[in-house]
Amino acid sequence: MNPNQLQTPIVYLKGVGPNRAETLKSELGITTFGELLQLYPNRYLDKTQYYKINQLQLSGADVQILGKIIHIKTVEQKRGKRLVATFVDDTGEIELVWFRGQKWIRENLRLNEPYVVFGRLNKYGNSFSMPHPEMELLKEHQSGMKIAMQPIYPSTEKLSAKGITNRIISKMLQQLFLETRANFSETLNEELRTSLKLISRSEALLNIHFPKNQDLLAKAQFRLKFEELFFVQLQLLSKKAARKQKIKGMPFSTVGHFFNDFFNHHLPFELTGAQKRVIKEIRGDLGSSAQMNRLLQGDVGSGKTIVALMCMLLAIDNGFQACLMAPTEILAQQHYNGLKELLRKMEVKIALLTGSTKKTERTLLHNQLENGNLNILVGTHAVLEDKVQFKNLGLAIIDEQHRFGVAQRSKLWQKNEIPPHILVMTATPIPRTLAMSLYGDLDISIIDELPPGRQAIKTVHRYDSNRLKVFGFIRDEIKKGRQIYIVYPLIQESEALDYKDLMDGYESIVREFPLPDYQISIVHGKMKPKDKDYEMERFVKGETHIMVATTVIEVGVNVPNASVMIIESAERFGLSQLHQLRGRVGRGAEQSYCVLMTSHKLSEEARTRLETMVRTSDGFEIAEVDLKLRGPGDLMGTQQSGLLNLKIADIVRDNQILKSARYYAIQTLKNDPKLEKPENRAIRNTYAQLTQGKAIWGYIS
Repeated sequence: MNPNQLQTPIVYLKGVGPNRAETLKSELGITTFGELLQLYPNRYLDKTQYYKINQLQLSGADVQILGKIIHIKTVEQKRGKRLVATFVDDTGEIELVWFRGQKWIRENLRLNEPYVVFGRLNKYGNSFSMPHPEMELLKEHQSGMKIAMQPIYPSTEKLSAKGITNRIISKMLQQLFLETRANFSETLNEELRTSLKLISRSEALLNIHFPKNQDLLAKAQFRLKFEELFFVQLQLLSKKAARKQKIKGMPFSTVGHFFNDFFNHHLPFELTGAQKRVIKEIRGDLGSSAQMNRLLQGDVGSGKTIVALMCMLLAIDNGFQACLMAPTEILAQQHYNGLKELLRKMEVKIALLTGSTKKTERTLLHNQLENGNLNILVGTHAVLEDKVQFKNLGLAIIDEQHRFGVAQRSKLWQKNEIPPHILVMTATPIPRTLAMSLYGDLDISIIDELPPGRQAIKTVHRYDSNRLKVFGFIRDEIKKGRQIYIVYPLIQESEALDYKDLMDGYESIVREFPLPDYQISIVHGKMKPKDKDYEMERFVKGETHIMVATTVIEVGVNVPNASVMIIESAERFGLSQLHQLRGRVGRGAEQSYCVLMTSHKLSEEARTRLETMVRTSDGFEIAEVDLKLRGPGDLMGTQQSGLLNLKIADIVRDNQILKSARYYAIQTLKNDPKLEKPENRAIRNTYAQLTQGKAIWGYIS
């Protein structure tokens, strides 16, 4: 088949026309033959069996019966009327019932002619009825395309209202197969199809829409899922290879005085095995002539900052400047304080730039950056302003990357003639399956052990009825000189409600922990930034015992003396949020605790989340559970939920297929990096079409 035929506008498919084409476009985004072909069914109804009326049972499944209508009547009811037809075969009778569209149905029904009816059963007393059945005259049923298993397609209210029912969509697809002779170009090479025992593409497409049986359906699903994931991986890997070829980096060839001096004399503790491994991986990148693009994942408290600092010292050793960007002022300030403390005894110039840096300081800072007197700049988005120019930026580190858009990152690239090396850090563990697809074009390093001396945080789930005991526990911890966080949810839709919860909670805590014995801070979204900072400062300095807050504290605040995290209405938080919040405690040497407070009314999913939190503190395991519960779209937040706009594969359920697809994509590119060999022509053509047409790859960082 000519591949261009799939680009034909859907309006030209027989039976579609301008009105239906408009509805298909607005509701399902379908504008061409090819896009209709990729509207895969959600599920299937098995039409391989015809039931006799005396075999019927109430199973909840749809059934198919052969028989005829012998009588039709209209029955008055409280509201409106219903149309009832008596349907019989040689073993008994049932009623067919319609509540809508009765006039048209009555005019079209034929008495005493063989029909095939299909639908779900209801039972009143001993008799069965079938509301709004699908009906087909037996002779039409026999002459149509033999569909053993009927596909059920995604639909919307508007589609149904405009008369584009499941049956109509199915008919459109039958027409599409007729017009294209069900002959579609192959997209994979012979070797892949043989080694994975894949059916042909034409066979797969026919059997995904109109499967002859369960076995062929499974083969079709496997073939199409593999193909989809294979091309996603091929794209990511090619992009990575091209970038390494095209974008030359600045090799940091020296491991010099600054790195060695810090490592030998100023390291506050022995590095963990994981930290050493990660530094080695990064040094390998920085020493090569390609630009580094690496993602550093490490749970809260795993020591990413030390790794970042040592990489910045490597940049300085090679005559370059470095910058570290954080998403909020509080976090930037904290990074700055932490780095300054670590560099206290070294001759390294470091400065902080945020939205609230005063004008005079800014001017000085800009000059020092441009003349190269400043080695390290820590800052927020303010670093991206055009006025901020470096003498020679060699390394840019971005913390909590999901809070920065692609456009913002590209601004960092333009700060130097040769793009700086990029290290992206995140404390949000990304499940390996998702990382393979989201960051498949970045190299990934993982710090998977905590520094020595850190104790695991004890996590418990308590109901509101245990509140007095929890208050007693807080008093005991404060007596030991510890500090406490109490966090309330803040979910935009119900901000007024959340605010009320927070204020009610705050008042009850003030009653339980009265002045002058107890000092309490409060931080929430409605406060002015400077008031927030003032309250945060008091808590950080240890002037207040309890910090009552909404989730503004989830990223970054480091208070080693805070040992208890109490999360109110914990069932309203997502797993990754709970894990991030828990990571705010356990930063000192003392035993820390996390208490999840909920009401007794919990959904199944909320229960799973709480049980997971109590059972494990492994960020990756938590992220895997989260991915299963929420799916990839939600996991990455709204701005990226269209990320993996996959048509048939699901990276959670199909992660084995994903691994296999990545493996084969790597092998293919290893043997033929530019896909030039004749046997890879099908792959090359498909790849070219995918990358030039719909940019389904736009999500790549």
